[in-house]
Amino acid sequence: MKMIQNFEVQGGPQYGRDNLPKLRTALQEAGLDGFLIPHEDEYQNEYLPDCNERLMWATGFTGSAGAAVALIDKAAVFVDGRYVIQVRSQVDETLYAYKRLEDKGLTSWLKDNVASGQKIGYDARLHSPSALKALDEAVTLAGGELVSVDINPIDAAWENRPSVPVTPVIVQPEALAGESHNSKRQRIGEAISAKMCEAALITAPASIAWLLNIRGADVMCTPLPLSTAVVKADGHVDLYINPDKVSADVRTHLGNAVTLHSEDALEQGLAGLAGQKVMADPSTTSAWYFDRLKDAAAEVVRAQDPIAIPKACKNKAEIKGTTEAHKRDGAVITNFLYWLDTEAQSGVYDEIQAAQVLEKLRHETGVLKDLSFETISGAGSNGALCHYRVSKATVNKLSRGDLYLVDSGGQYADGTTDITRTVPIGEPSDDMKRMNTLVLKGHIALSVVRFPKGTTGSNLDALARMALWAQGFDYDHGTGHGVGVFLGVHEGPQRISKAPNTVALRPGMIVSNEPGFYKDGAYGIRIENLQYVTEATDIKGGERPMHGFEYVTLAPIHKGLIVKDMMTDEEVVWLNNYHERVWKEISPRVEGDVKAWLKEACAAI
Repeated sequence: MKMIQNFEVQGGPQYGRDNLPKLRTALQEAGLDGFLIPHEDEYQNEYLPDCNERLMWATGFTGSAGAAVALIDKAAVFVDGRYVIQVRSQVDETLYAYKRLEDKGLTSWLKDNVASGQKIGYDARLHSPSALKALDEAVTLAGGELVSVDINPIDAAWENRPSVPVTPVIVQPEALAGESHNSKRQRIGEAISAKMCEAALITAPASIAWLLNIRGADVMCTPLPLSTAVVKADGHVDLYINPDKVSADVRTHLGNAVTLHSEDALEQGLAGLAGQKVMADPSTTSAWYFDRLKDAAAEVVRAQDPIAIPKACKNKAEIKGTTEAHKRDGAVITNFLYWLDTEAQSGVYDEIQAAQVLEKLRHETGVLKDLSFETISGAGSNGALCHYRVSKATVNKLSRGDLYLVDSGGQYADGTTDITRTVPIGEPSDDMKRMNTLVLKGHIALSVVRFPKGTTGSNLDALARMALWAQGFDYDHGTGHGVGVFLGVHEGPQRISKAPNTVALRPGMIVSNEPGFYKDGAYGIRIENLQYVTEATDIKGGERPMHGFEYVTLAPIHKGLIVKDMMTDEEVVWLNNYHERVWKEISPRVEGDVKAWLKEACAAI
């Protein structure tokens, strides 16, 4: 059995020490005084193929969000609140100043540090038009000039750069997709026509995968075939993809209404849209595409990706599939929680060993395609880092008296899972129990809420925080993100967070429910289930259409961390009903001592 996760130290200060001088040499050869280095690639992926890890190459930073600016005589790296500790361990502070992304940190730094007359390069494939506009304004105010480059100087300086991935495209069966790609293409074509457009440029690989009922393996943790598409109002699709990835069977599946082109033909294909009204989503489509459409004299209509909402609203087959995937994964998690509550209580195991045990259990299902993200396996103080990535350099023991936080998920052909549980190793403190109960109260509030049609996730976010807020606490991450079905574990456009969001929650949308609390240097707590939006048919006599949530994640919530006296009667009923359903659905899938343990874990409080 080949394990997926690699716990060797990734990134690190040596990257910057080795590569920043090479980059500066390439800049001088290109006549540039600096270069912008976003984390994003041309597909705006969360997880990048190795060949596109440009930020890591230049700085050593491996987080999933960040940026850097390298000038000839100075440089800075920018991260958000999740990565302020990680960046200090991975990036050499003598080479890069540590800065925050929030509050216009990147543009402010450019205004203060770019000198008059300097030329700052950028790769238009890697920046959205809105982000680029703000960067251009900042450089211009400083007296500099933002210059688009045809050849990225990092690519020019990167010796032994990994190859572009070429993995086979596979068909997502209609029984799991719930709709043929012929039907989907017609629907999307009608949406394009309704916008008075003749075509839509789609650069998000997940949208293309959903539309054409295909999947791939070009990106870790997300089953994507990297590609670009132009969808016509009549439903025809021009698909730009490496032909070596597309077998005869896949070509047959796609049929005559999908025309395959090599990726090298994309610029020519965009030029062929001259005079047409073309939709393009500025949040997912980089500035390079807008520039090419402008060069072609196409009329660009800036609008949301027409596939985003249909993809987010799962149909009956997708809900059925993801429900089954979560039952299967729930049995895996139950076996793992049993191990944590028994053998791992010895205090001799560490975070890596725990993550390996969990991954092995998922492999033993026989149907695991990939992890949906690298397991967050945090014991003690590492659990307080909400996006902690364990490595041999940072690993902690699961020591008695500590909490262990594990956030993990699997990719299965019928669904994508994401679950977080917090478990005591040894006897938890009263403080741990209190904070866990506050987090649980928020989790329950977001599970049981009923809300009017048209409500957004930002309208609901406070419900998950109210119990914490009442005691003077909070957490610095979003409460919920969208999730795909055998697609991305982080999917939009819906989300539940403090940040404003205009996308209403609609039936079929899957979101996570994951409030938390993090005590710096001590422990972390998070309780996460996935749930999908339903019509609230249990409300009688009301005046407005209402929605609610139905959870699909099924695994015990540790009762040893719950203070019953802090909970309302309604919250206790929810917990007991939840555990009753866990027992009903999961007990037939586990055996022996695990089954006996599950019975006790699910007993009413």
